[in-house]
Amino acid sequence: MEGKWFNVGKIVNTHGIRGEVRVISVTDFADERYQPGKKIFIFGEQGAKHKEVEIESHRKHKNFDLLTFKGHPNINDVEGYKGMVIRIPESELSELNENEFYFHEIIDCVVFTDDGKEIGKVKEILTPGANDVWVIKRPRKKDLLIPYIKQVVKEINPSEKKIIITPMEGLIDDED
Repeated sequence: MEGKWFNVGKIVNTHGIRGEVRVISVTDFADERYQPGKKIFIFGEQGAKHKEVEIESHRKHKNFDLLTFKGHPNINDVEGYKGMVIRIPESELSELNENEFYFHEIIDCVVFTDDGKEIGKVKEILTPGANDVWVIKRPRKKDLLIPYIKQVVKEINPSEKKIIITPMEGLIDDED
């Protein structure tokens, strides 16, 4: 299976002795991605062959997704997966509703104010709860955090990698 691959998480550790792995997810569809019976692909070092595994169980624990894989009932079966990345092929991406976007479509977009001033590029998306927060990397300034809410984000054009915002008062300080 070749083509474009998308990261959905990173295996950061094992959990217990029954083959569970601790995953930091970078997908906003964790419950969908990690459903029992779904196949995911584990990638190690650059150039190494990836491994296809089937998810046997999924549960949340603190800020982690805990997964077990079919045929991997013990810690020794999954110990070698630490530090590896979980990916899915492009064919696994589902259609989104209007005004919904995948993280990879938002990351690296250039952010402008509605009066045309360039702010910086989206480098990361945080998912703390009520709404996502976009981390904007600005040249020679501290990163800026933008809430993804309709009062702030006015236009998103992923094909042009361009986002237009209306900054809330005090959100952008030219001195920092």
